[in-house]
Amino acid sequence: MTQEQFSNIASTIPHEPGIYKYFDADDKIIYVGKAKNLRKRVSSYFNKTFTTYKTHELVKRIERIEFTIVTSEPDAFFLENSLIKNFQPRFNINLKDDKSYPYIVIKNESFPRIYLTRQPVNDGSEYLGPYTSVARVRELLEFIRRTIPLRTCSLNLTQRNIEKGKFKVCLEYHLGNCKGPCEGLQCKEEYDGSIAQVRNLLKGNLQPVIRQFKEEMKCLAADLEFEKAEQVRKKIEYLEEYYQSRSVVAGMKGGDKDVFSIIKEQDIAYVNYLMVRGGTIVQTHTTRLETHLDEPIEEILAFAIQQLRTDFNSAAKEIVAPFKIDYPEEGTEIVIPKAGDRKKLLELSELNANHFIEEIKNKQRLKISRNTDQIKVLEQLQLDLQLQELPVHIECFDNSNFQGSYPVSAMVCFKNGVPSKKDYRHFNVKTVEGINDFASMKEAVHRRYKRLKEEEQELPQLVIIDGGKGQLSAANEAIEELELTGSITLVGLAKNVEEIFFTGDKESLKLPYNGSSLKFIRFIRDQVHRYGVTFHRRKRSKGTFKNELEDIKGIGKATADTLLKKFRSVKYIRQQRFEDISAVVGAAKANIILDYFSSTKN
Repeated sequence: MTQEQFSNIASTIPHEPGIYKYFDADDKIIYVGKAKNLRKRVSSYFNKTFTTYKTHELVKRIERIEFTIVTSEPDAFFLENSLIKNFQPRFNINLKDDKSYPYIVIKNESFPRIYLTRQPVNDGSEYLGPYTSVARVRELLEFIRRTIPLRTCSLNLTQRNIEKGKFKVCLEYHLGNCKGPCEGLQCKEEYDGSIAQVRNLLKGNLQPVIRQFKEEMKCLAADLEFEKAEQVRKKIEYLEEYYQSRSVVAGMKGGDKDVFSIIKEQDIAYVNYLMVRGGTIVQTHTTRLETHLDEPIEEILAFAIQQLRTDFNSAAKEIVAPFKIDYPEEGTEIVIPKAGDRKKLLELSELNANHFIEEIKNKQRLKISRNTDQIKVLEQLQLDLQLQELPVHIECFDNSNFQGSYPVSAMVCFKNGVPSKKDYRHFNVKTVEGINDFASMKEAVHRRYKRLKEEEQELPQLVIIDGGKGQLSAANEAIEELELTGSITLVGLAKNVEEIFFTGDKESLKLPYNGSSLKFIRFIRDQVHRYGVTFHRRKRSKGTFKNELEDIKGIGKATADTLLKKFRSVKYIRQQRFEDISAVVGAAKANIILDYFSSTKN
């Protein structure tokens, strides 16, 4: 949309708070924003000067603008976040966190069960979480099983069924893992008390649970049931030494709070979230965000906080952050600590974020170390071909045809020295008639890089054309037409003597026959040849079947397909009796087919 086009609609945009949506030529949302004053904010995009190239690209793509007026800035903030999460527009901050996290569900039933699920449903059950680790959820459930006896069966424990004596206790009762509500050995009030204990545990509120266990232990000791009292004492010890030691920051005062830190590296931001409940860290999670329009770090953090608090169902009234942010949720306080427990929490959050980044880098380093041999080969190839960049992305093209019929081209892709089979492509030649390897090569190369250019995908550093100067020249024509000259290095590989040709060079380059570079190029060439021939054979076989059957007068494509599905090959169809063929396509067509085969017998 040009400035002139915008000026025609500017007066229709109100001076109210709200959100605005930009749509492209395909009527797809490409950006969502919020504003105190919609007209003023939207108009700022259509100034003659742009702060960044990315903003310029955004404005170029705008075809239509929609806006929604809201009553306040907080409403605009939350609506913007909701729309970004739902539509994930191309130019907005992108939260790279699409995992399905587990929940612990307290089932809506008499004597509720507690178990893990990834799919919350609106059935009246209570869902606690989500949790960032399945292992952590299983650990929590095992911890609950050790300390609080609950049923694990799926029996329909209505009061009526229990009174009728429909059920018998199972092994879990005899092992002490369940108190037998199925036989009425545990009343509903006591069971509900156990569920309340579970809620406290999962929310990190340990003191009420420990208090209850201590009272139970005293009662058992007073009744001289020392064995049972000892079991309860072990539960208390387990809570205090195991669970608490894994969760609590030493010296931290109680209270519910969410702690956030952020580290930004170029267009990537990492936000760590510590969920603190009752003085206990019950969850920690780091997420990665991609930024597109050089958004301020304060805006990125506010966006991430809203998304994470929504995803993790947090209603904590205190948010600890490293700097001031505009977060307009009513009743929520933003705290920027200078010292004390909150400062320690913030430092711990930053430590977790740094650890997350280091883990990513370690994985990348490990991946590179695993491919050390391939990298060495690529370095040698770069040296031998005198390439400006390490050829971590290589593509290779080959043509295939059979006596001028069924022309196809194939392309294989190598990334970091290994085949990237998901990126392999084959091309049915569309614009070339007869045998013309040069034109077929040009078409395939043009189609491949026209698509990559339009989709703004990365281009390979090296493209190998399986053929001599003619095929290389044809491929180079395609590159020139696409205005990609200089962006890709093209080389041709002569089929017989395995010489390397560069565009425009009269002399070829002869690499050492047993050197790593030529061996690697041969391997790539063999891959594309095999891939192309396999596809060509499949197409040729399909074409041969289809042509021979459809050449029979009175037999169309549908009948030919039906016969091939049933009998698999023309040769096998020739061997069938009249009864076999007529059972599939009818007597009249069976006669036509058998007459044809009879007349074409050698």
